[in-house]
Amino acid sequence: MGVDYWIWALLVSGVGSTMTGINFVVTIIKCRAPKMRLMQMPLFTWTTLCTSLLMSFAFPALTVVAAMLGLDRILGFHFFTNDAGGNMMNYANLIWIWGHPEVYILILPAFGVFSEVTATFSQKRLFGYRSLVYATAVITILSFTVWLHHFFTMGSSPNVNAVFGIATMIIAVPTGVKIFDWVFTMYKGRIIFHPAMLFTIGFLITFVLGGVSGVLLAIPPADFLMHNSTFLVAHFHNVLIPGAVFGYFAGFQYWFPKATGFTLDRAWGVRTFWFWIIGFYLAFMPLYALGFMGMSRRMERYEMAEWQPFLILAAVGALSVLIGIFCQGMQLYVSIRDREKNKDITGDPYNARTLEWQTSSPPAEYNFAKVPDVQDIDAFWDMKQRGVAYAPAQDYEDIHLPRNTGIGVFLGGLGFLIGFAVTWYIWWLVALGFLGVLACLITRSSQDHTYEIIPAAEIEAHEKTRIKALEDHKPTPGDFWS
Repeated sequence: MGVDYWIWALLVSGVGSTMTGINFVVTIIKCRAPKMRLMQMPLFTWTTLCTSLLMSFAFPALTVVAAMLGLDRILGFHFFTNDAGGNMMNYANLIWIWGHPEVYILILPAFGVFSEVTATFSQKRLFGYRSLVYATAVITILSFTVWLHHFFTMGSSPNVNAVFGIATMIIAVPTGVKIFDWVFTMYKGRIIFHPAMLFTIGFLITFVLGGVSGVLLAIPPADFLMHNSTFLVAHFHNVLIPGAVFGYFAGFQYWFPKATGFTLDRAWGVRTFWFWIIGFYLAFMPLYALGFMGMSRRMERYEMAEWQPFLILAAVGALSVLIGIFCQGMQLYVSIRDREKNKDITGDPYNARTLEWQTSSPPAEYNFAKVPDVQDIDAFWDMKQRGVAYAPAQDYEDIHLPRNTGIGVFLGGLGFLIGFAVTWYIWWLVALGFLGVLACLITRSSQDHTYEIIPAAEIEAHEKTRIKALEDHKPTPGDFWS
């Protein structure tokens, strides 16, 4: 039954991820601030948009392949059974048509984080904004053209392998453009070594090494030698850990005060970074050497004594990463303990550049008392230079917001119920689950009061309290670091 659980879990989550992608695309396109052109959106919003497009087009492939496997299991369709008229390679192709865009679904949001962090902590306008946008779009498109490099060794012709190998090398070009843009942003900037910036610098150095090993694996003859070896394991982690995990850590360090109202402890954040970066190199660099020495991945046991020193070194690296995880837990504990001392009064603890830092920390339910007048890519920075960042509104108006609903929770529960029932062939429960989904949709569609109104008086009171706190605090650029 484990296979069935896996199939239906993928199918349900695939449908949910596809709908999530569509939701984000529509929200970003339709709900931008007035006057904010596409080429004025923050880079994080751009990478979120491209990630959402990837989700909208890649996850249907996962949903389809899961459904086909389910039909194989339940009704004996044999889509992937060679001796029954199917083709096993279709499964590999469909999985990786989803699987390689999924790599960029993980990494592109982190690229957006790095863009925001680099500009903020370099105290400088982001270098090459348009080239970063175009590079993100090119990566989004090319990510659908390289999936076959995951199975160069599975019988494709030399011409097919060559085409996908070249495509894999080409996709490194827009990524390289991004790296240079971030480096040039730092050049002659007033860099602040906040933990988020440390993770960004660690990413820049480490990700380049992973990219070089990836270009090597893009050469089909080289891949024939190193496929299924620990070299491949090292490459995969050398790309995803700095490219995605370091990005998420940087975003956590960066936006934490905006979400909670108090900043994270800086000292524990620095310790977290150093244990992670040292542990990463100790853990994965030896795997490159072991791959060249012929060690395959997923080995149950080995008898090659010459591998032992490298594996011990990798174990020490794993221990260092574990200490880094502990330090991150300590950072969270210490920050919560000292939250009153580290309270973010201004909503802008870093002298940042984008609009979210204009709001209080955490933001009010309505976000902005008045809709921002966007005139620049770095909209909030531009407002601060013009002296209008905290100007009170002349007249406050009621704000209409979507009313919260619990329908999503019920739909998620019903999705679990349907997956469970199909796994165990309880067809009456499957039918009941679908009826429940239909009932939820009808209930939501027939609701008249889907919006709530926040009165202007409540908004005005909140904003006056915040402006008074700002006046008492007398913030100066960079005072968080004094």
